[in-house]
Amino acid sequence: MVKDRGCLYARAFLRAATVIPVFSSAEGVNYGYLVQFSDVNRALVLTYQDVVRHHTLQVAAALSYYFVLSVFPGLIFLSAVLGLLRRTDMFNQVLAFMSRLLPPDMMRIVGSVLHDVLASHHATWLSFGMLGIIWSASSAFVAIIEALDIAYDAQDNRPYWKVRLLAVALGAICGGLLLAALVVMIVGPRFGDWLAVQLGLSTVFAAIWPAVRWTIAISFTVLAVELIYFLAPNVKQRFGASLPGATFSVVVWNGLSSLLGIYFAHFANFNRTYGTLGGFVAMMTWLYWTSFALLVGAELNAELAKQSRKGHVRQRGEPVEETRLADRAFRHAA
Repeated sequence: MVKDRGCLYARAFLRAATVIPVFSSAEGVNYGYLVQFSDVNRALVLTYQDVVRHHTLQVAAALSYYFVLSVFPGLIFLSAVLGLLRRTDMFNQVLAFMSRLLPPDMMRIVGSVLHDVLASHHATWLSFGMLGIIWSASSAFVAIIEALDIAYDAQDNRPYWKVRLLAVALGAICGGLLLAALVVMIVGPRFGDWLAVQLGLSTVFAAIWPAVRWTIAISFTVLAVELIYFLAPNVKQRFGASLPGATFSVVVWNGLSSLLGIYFAHFANFNRTYGTLGGFVAMMTWLYWTSFALLVGAELNAELAKQSRKGHVRQRGEPVEETRLADRAFRHAA
């Protein structure tokens, strides 16, 4: 009797310990759905199926095209802004650090284009580059918004002007977060000693600063991707619900970038095949897999959302009564 009761308690404890809260109630609707580890496994399987069903590889190719349109205006605008600072070599340090993360062939073509374009005065590019970066970056993020709506199986009925303004806001916020992550890495490990002296901190802070700066850089990167997943698709979700896909996307992106770096350095020879376009092809390849990692993280978030809502993800502006009916239909079908 005691043994049976102990088994029941153990099962109850394990069941309580194997749930992950994902979605909270919206507009007073109390769903109370939780994602268990079995649901996570099911979500991973369905994520793979959705990657195939939504033609994610083809969508990633389209996104990489829009990213190419926004990379150079973005770097030109960044050069103009950093050129106004006292420390004029900051932009060169940004490019130097990027060369440690990105394929060498890609950085060669980026450096060559920037050297030709930035021959004029920085202030001129600051005035005209502002318009170019806003339009180009917003076009890329408009494509991201549409791709994430496909991942969530959501219909986007938002006005065009609202989508465009959202794209501009996402470009500015995410660009600022990624720039902050780069700056934290550029200042180097010795910056901890200087900061400790300026703020009167102990030597412990200077000792742990190398780990802190990596944590800050990774956190800012994950936060940028999480904001994209939270704001871009036309679905109602909690901000924390987009964290699993954002973390997964950043990890996959780092892994793919490292593998591409090894492949480009030791196996591929694009210059022999494509001539002067070799660097451009390498850049397109890296942007392609970057887009793929971003979309797979969105597919994972979408499936986790469906598991937490028992098959239905509420769209923005969807009446609450329709959400209840969809949940009832799913439970009745199950």
